Amino acid sequence: MRRTEQAEGIWNAVQAAAASGDFAELHAAHGGLLWVAFDPQQARCGLFFWRDDEVRELTPADFSVRSRVYEYGGGACCATEQGAAFVNETDQQIYLLPCGSGLGRELSTPPQQLTTRPDCRYGDLSFVSVWQALLAVEESHEAAGVIHRLVRIGLDGSRRVLVEGADFYAGPVASADGRQLAWIEWDRPYQPWVATRLCLREGQGAKRVLAGDANDQSLQQPRFAADGRLWVLSDRHGWWQPVCATDVSSAAASAYAAPYDHAPAPWQLGGCTYLPLESGDMLLSRFEQGFGVLLERAVGCAARTDAFSESTTDVHGHGGPASPGERRLASGFSRFRCLAADAEHFYCIAGAPDRLPAILAISRDSGVVRILVGGEPPLGKQYLPMPQPFSCPVGEGERSHGFFYAPAGLAEKPPLLVFLHGGPTSACYPVFDPRIPFWTLRGFAVLDLNYRGSSGYGRAYRLRLAGEWGCIEVADAEAAVAHLAAGGLIDPARAFIRGASAGGYTALCALAFSRRFRGGASLYGVSDPLALRKVTHKFEADYLDWLIGDPLRDAQRYRERTPLMHADRITAPVIFFQGGLDAVVLPAQTEQMVAALRLRSVPVEYHLYPQERHGFRQATNMAHALEHEWRFYRQLLTS
Repeated sequence: MRRTEQAEGIWNAVQAAAASGDFAELHAAHGGLLWVAFDPQQARCGLFFWRDDEVRELTPADFSVRSRVYEYGGGACCATEQGAAFVNETDQQIYLLPCGSGLGRELSTPPQQLTTRPDCRYGDLSFVSVWQALLAVEESHEAAGVIHRLVRIGLDGSRRVLVEGADFYAGPVASADGRQLAWIEWDRPYQPWVATRLCLREGQGAKRVLAGDANDQSLQQPRFAADGRLWVLSDRHGWWQPVCATDVSSAAASAYAAPYDHAPAPWQLGGCTYLPLESGDMLLSRFEQGFGVLLERAVGCAARTDAFSESTTDVHGHGGPASPGERRLASGFSRFRCLAADAEHFYCIAGAPDRLPAILAISRDSGVVRILVGGEPPLGKQYLPMPQPFSCPVGEGERSHGFFYAPAGLAEKPPLLVFLHGGPTSACYPVFDPRIPFWTLRGFAVLDLNYRGSSGYGRAYRLRLAGEWGCIEVADAEAAVAHLAAGGLIDPARAFIRGASAGGYTALCALAFSRRFRGGASLYGVSDPLALRKVTHKFEADYLDWLIGDPLRDAQRYRERTPLMHADRITAPVIFFQGGLDAVVLPAQTEQMVAALRLRSVPVEYHLYPQERHGFRQATNMAHALEHEWRFYRQLLTS
């Protein structure tokens, strides 16, 4: 009890929820920076602009900037020569915040609505100067079904369909002269991290498929360089690496051949994890054993190799080793998103284990790092658990990965809480997560597990989950507990497992098909995959077939891996959290699972949040869920 009281005084559930804010959608424009910030206290996303050390919000309080294309959104804003364009969360329409002199100090008028198509959603916005128009992915909900297109939206509100016919689109980009249009497309049954196509159209000519027509690779983030060359990330050689479009289908390795992913799985639109520079060089982020690295790399310029081999010291006094032709940047941070640049600086959204998310400005000459906004240390260093790289053997010759966080000041072997990310082809990262110190301060060790199937470890690791969902990630969680116990780091008799969405499904499978865990939590988790398949949205309509199998041909496999059908095998207590407006995992699905367990007198708690969707965004609900999950486990530990 004394430890709990001390923990409450240091870091409670309300503080953890309040620290769940984040940044997204970073753009360098008008002599400053434009970005989106999520505020959990308001449960909304505002559009902000920084210039001359002044930060101000552009969006009125009754607007929230968020796209729902493919349900997961992304690319919800961009800068134009007349101001900022953004997607409003409520109606999913595009608005323009016009400013007489770009994004100056004073807004001239309220947001002006550019689109008036209530059955459409928009995302992946970009501005094409020579067109004076926006490029966007349009999602149209029609009587015939959900149709996706690439469209051109003029700043006068005009609309023109540019490309249609494929099931899905992403990453539309125009060349500087507006004569070339490149994009990524894919068709069902594939997901964008399995098989996509890179396409190009010149003028009014026919579409050309430059790569991916054999469904042998996933391509993402096409970019035109200043010299007119088209680049893209391709995993044809096993890792998402930047390659020139003329080389993307060749047998030759990438010009940046290295066994690292340079992007996560594209669950959202608008990602920017590499950037061709006007000098011909490249700004890159990549994952090395799960840790994010930011670097500038010389492209085919031997004269600059020595200069680019230097390590760079950042604001934390850290330096990193560099390979020939590379200069590492901001080495005190461990995840980098939304890269941008102007003549003097590189910019990015960065995460680190010891601070809140930050927007960085990095001098292109010296490499000196400046935090423009965010980046505050949330806790004293003595209270912050630091991520320890985790890897353990699974299967034959395979390993799973993740990050281990030890509680401070404990002599005894602590209980363990296994975190399972959603997706399930997403990933966890070694950055500050406000939930983790909440648990470690209360005596728990935490394992943030990147089971086989997670992104960031190459194509083979990511595709390992095909047909195996509900099996291998459960095996990885079991193996992780055994591995940590063998090392004397945790008490295996006090291991718990928790996850949200797909992670909730894995947690329920682990509780049904394993006796390794003392209890668990499912946050809007899948308990009946077939029920999910019947109601899920177009983007994931075939995902379960890839994860488990065809419902008819592999019906037995579904029966074997459906927690709801095996509720009688669950004996450990479970706590459930569910959003009342969730359109992905319907409340009825969770409530069926709760009822099945209660029928067998298994200890169960169920918390419904009527105004939440698939993923909680309101700080009060986030704090309530965290606090009650802790109380649930504490009762099990003391009973």
